[in-house]
Amino acid sequence: MTGTDLDIPELHRPVTLDRIGPQGLAVTVKASATECAALAARMKLPAVHALSCEFHLLRESRDVVAARGHLHARISQTCVVSLEDFEAVVEEGFQIRFVPSGEETDDLDPEADDEIPFEGNQIDLGEAVAEQLGLALDPYPRMPGAELPESEATTDLHPFARLAGLSRLN
Repeated sequence: MTGTDLDIPELHRPVTLDRIGPQGLAVTVKASATECAALAARMKLPAVHALSCEFHLLRESRDVVAARGHLHARISQTCVVSLEDFEAVVEEGFQIRFVPSGEETDDLDPEADDEIPFEGNQIDLGEAVAEQLGLALDPYPRMPGAELPESEATTDLHPFARLAGLSRLN
């Protein structure tokens, strides 16, 4: 790999700003099997079986692009209870803004659209899809039907109550 190859993300779908006309632009990003495998490794998932996202892009200004997207993924995750892998579907609608690097707002409003900085005359929809997938993943995935094992109920309130019981046996 060359130094330039290292800078290219696993899912790379550049779109030149000039392609986005006054009516906007509809773009579908679909990951290949190789890209899915690379994203699974990046996200530390057993597998990403399928990943696609439909975008509608609108220019807010000369250099700012608003994007509405709908993400659909079929993945495997590891259950935090049973440690077994299971398949899950991720469906997520989202809105983001592409802004020139260095022009991101300092607004900490959690309701505001996330901003993705870009350089030059291209935005990368593939990396935006990867980021949205990462945000949509359940941080504590639980397989349907997985139950935590019942813990031994202790009725002793005093921390030394068990030791007292042991001393009676001697």
